[in-house]
Amino acid sequence: MKKLTRLVTTLTLLCTALTTVADTFVFTAIPDEDESRLQQRFNKVADYLAGELGVEVQYVPVKSYAAAITAFRNNQVQLAWFGGLSGVQARRLVPGSSAIAQGYEDQFFKTYFIAHHSTGLQKTDHLTDALKGKTFTFGSKGSTSGRLMPEFYLHEAFQAAPGDIFARVGFSGDHSRTIAQVQSGAYQVGAVNYTVWENELAAGNIDPDKVQVIWETPTYPDYQWTIRGDVDNAFGADFTDKVREALLNMKDPDLLASFPRQSFVPASNDDYAPIETTAKAIGLID
Repeated sequence: MKKLTRLVTTLTLLCTALTTVADTFVFTAIPDEDESRLQQRFNKVADYLAGELGVEVQYVPVKSYAAAITAFRNNQVQLAWFGGLSGVQARRLVPGSSAIAQGYEDQFFKTYFIAHHSTGLQKTDHLTDALKGKTFTFGSKGSTSGRLMPEFYLHEAFQAAPGDIFARVGFSGDHSRTIAQVQSGAYQVGAVNYTVWENELAAGNIDPDKVQVIWETPTYPDYQWTIRGDVDNAFGADFTDKVREALLNMKDPDLLASFPRQSFVPASNDDYAPIETTAKAIGLID
């Protein structure tokens, strides 16, 4: 009888261990803006998700797009707010992961090309030879809106690499710095996420007498929430569905405005096939 009791106890403990879910659900985001602003934004998102999911949720900042992808690959984070390209790269590294939600605006995202007033460049509906010989800054090397798509359209217009078009090419690291560097004249022209531009303009951080939009790209799919495929094992059955629903049901205007997005809508990996194709076309991924 004692042996039977010990066996039952052992099996009970084993079953408990197997069904216990992880303690903290961790997410990150690509650092596309000022870090303090991101910290404030995503701490609010963490609080919202914790309330919706019934688990502890933590936001962990990272220093680069590559660091966000690495954290996702290593399961240091289970969810990430990626750009189009970084999401494609992360999902290629973590089989079974999926895009589950995107901003309404992310279905038809775009990049602005901006120029310092001293260039004399004016807004046009196509890229012109007047750009040649100027200094130019992208955002992060891993940014969809700050590097991938603008480089693709530059190549399409000039049949040349950026280094052959411009006198000097740089990478600012994020969209806010791109705006600051062009506005200061450190670079004459730059490529920037249109939502960051519009947000900074509304906040009074852009002087229209110093810098202006001179061209905008055609639209493309961009930012999305991507989740690891093993979260249901770690946090319980249907956890992926619960996260998706929490994101789609995010209605707080303050939370949405900080992205800024008017809402979140469903997304799938297939939505980002054009991004993967473009990245392959210009040699950013194999």
